[in-house]
Amino acid sequence: MFKLVVSDLDGTFLNNEGEFERERFADVYAQMKLQGVQFAACTGKQCERVEELFEGFEGIWILGDSATRIKRDGKVVQEFTLARELALQSIEEIEAFDPDMIVIACTGDAAYVRDTLAEDHYNLVKRSYREVIRVSSFAEITGSFVKVTVFDAEGRSAELRRRIEAKLEGQMYIVDSEPRWLDITALGTHKGETVTKLQQMLGVTREETLSFGDGENDVELMQIAEFSFAVSNACENTKAAAAFVTKSNIEDGVLLTVEKMLRLQAPARV
Repeated sequence: MFKLVVSDLDGTFLNNEGEFERERFADVYAQMKLQGVQFAACTGKQCERVEELFEGFEGIWILGDSATRIKRDGKVVQEFTLARELALQSIEEIEAFDPDMIVIACTGDAAYVRDTLAEDHYNLVKRSYREVIRVSSFAEITGSFVKVTVFDAEGRSAELRRRIEAKLEGQMYIVDSEPRWLDITALGTHKGETVTKLQQMLGVTREETLSFGDGENDVELMQIAEFSFAVSNACENTKAAAAFVTKSNIEDGVLLTVEKMLRLQAPARV
């Protein structure tokens, strides 16, 4: 019997317009509650942006900001911080590689970007972050860092990751989730580790967990669940790590699979 469903959002749970079928999810979520199954969204999106996405649905666990923060019903449960010195050093390396890359430095309160960021790039950031503040220097940030994210329209995230690892290897967790996106968090802080902490909090085992993902940063999600599913549009590494491959994000692969799994464990009618 499964008790926890964990899903990535972009490219997995959400369609290509960044949306989901609310009525269908409402039906599935109601069935999950009846069977005592918890739902967790595990994503690079800011927790507060995810709260907007799931407005009206209570009890959802949000493992946001690249799984550096855990929130539920508006309350922060836990945060995993990145040392300030390492965050600023990584930003130096990023901007030395290409000063025009979009750097997003995140704390538990907001996402910060340079005040020179073009308006179209600022709007791109706002798609994933509700609270975005412009600064002239990232050294101005006073709160504790949780992550640094980079968007590169030219798709050089793997090359950038190798550059940062050459300078700061073994001091932080770095993943190029796709060619245009790279995330930097505290060493040992990633989706798999944060979900493991949630499992411990809930008293849920790996055998009682379903997980869904599509990107390179979802490989760890495939390892923390007995029933791990890569959507059919997933990258090859995630597919190889998954126990199963399901329908794509535009075919509602996550909800389709959860519906079927719920039927399998539904109490038999007398």
